[in-house]
Amino acid sequence: MIGDVVFTTPIPRALKRAFPNAGLTYLVEPAAAPVVTGNPHLDEVIVVPRTRGFARLRDDLRLARRLRRARFDVVIDLHGGPRSSWLTWATGARQRIGYDISGRTWQYTRTVHRPRGLLPRHSVVNQWELLGAIAGWPGWAADPARDAVEMAVDPAADRIVVERLKAAGVDERHTIAVIHVSAGNPFRTWPEASFVRLVTGLAARDSSTRIVLSSGPSDQTAADRIASQSRVELGPERGARVLQFGDINLAELRALVGRSALFVGGDTGPLHIAATTSTPIVGIYGPTLAARSAPWRDPRAVTESVQIDGLPCRPCEQRVCAPGDFRCLTRIDAESVLAAAERALGMIEVKR
Repeated sequence: MIGDVVFTTPIPRALKRAFPNAGLTYLVEPAAAPVVTGNPHLDEVIVVPRTRGFARLRDDLRLARRLRRARFDVVIDLHGGPRSSWLTWATGARQRIGYDISGRTWQYTRTVHRPRGLLPRHSVVNQWELLGAIAGWPGWAADPARDAVEMAVDPAADRIVVERLKAAGVDERHTIAVIHVSAGNPFRTWPEASFVRLVTGLAARDSSTRIVLSSGPSDQTAADRIASQSRVELGPERGARVLQFGDINLAELRALVGRSALFVGGDTGPLHIAATTSTPIVGIYGPTLAARSAPWRDPRAVTESVQIDGLPCRPCEQRVCAPGDFRCLTRIDAESVLAAAERALGMIEVKR
């Protein structure tokens, strides 16, 4: 998952600080490769093809031979899945560190306990404990003020974003708010009607405001419906403030959010891409807890979390909605999110 990879990005910085002469290599699948490509603390990024069947076996054997020839001293399995644990073992590194997951511990030289429950404990903190298993590690605590998530800006992607904004008539006079409507699964999908209310509320606040709707490929039709309905409710003049960028890649999203005044979205990969910028964020949390997966960044950055507290079914494993109505999301009203967005914009305007 994109967000999981973003959560690992404080680790290379911390490792370079502790071991400045170490060479750092990062293995990543293609979908999340833009997150770590260009990371200044990494010496090498290996993109692992996501194949299936015989091709997967062939590719993994080739990769295993490559990794073993590299003669790594330490390998940390930040994922914990069957493929990553096997590749960790295949490196033959003297220190192979991973979680104490049943059936995989033999592939590591040292394991770290991973709590099985959905505790209100941030994912970065969980990963940080793997660093404590490295021989010679100084033992710093995870601190977002010092080690925030990061993603380098791709100059080519930034140029594309600038051109698209220019083509839409957007320039430095405008306040850009990015609203990401994709979620990936029904457990994280906020109702379309709520998005419409949010979009119309933000678009009506000021003539300089421009709302950019973004989505993944599977949610493009939903984004189209939200944009169309918002324009109808706003009328022709104010409706022109609602823009659609459609499906943009991760590098372009990072560039777009970096040039914006606000990002609003659910607990998905794009939210955590946004966290690599200093742009104010409003996160919408359904079955997940903000304490576990809120943006991991400098506390001075404006971050708002909107969620429903007190539900006995929350958090959940996101396999079956026990009440059946996804109430952890459907009960989050648009007015609460709009108020959080107004606060975030107001705070940044005060700072200016």
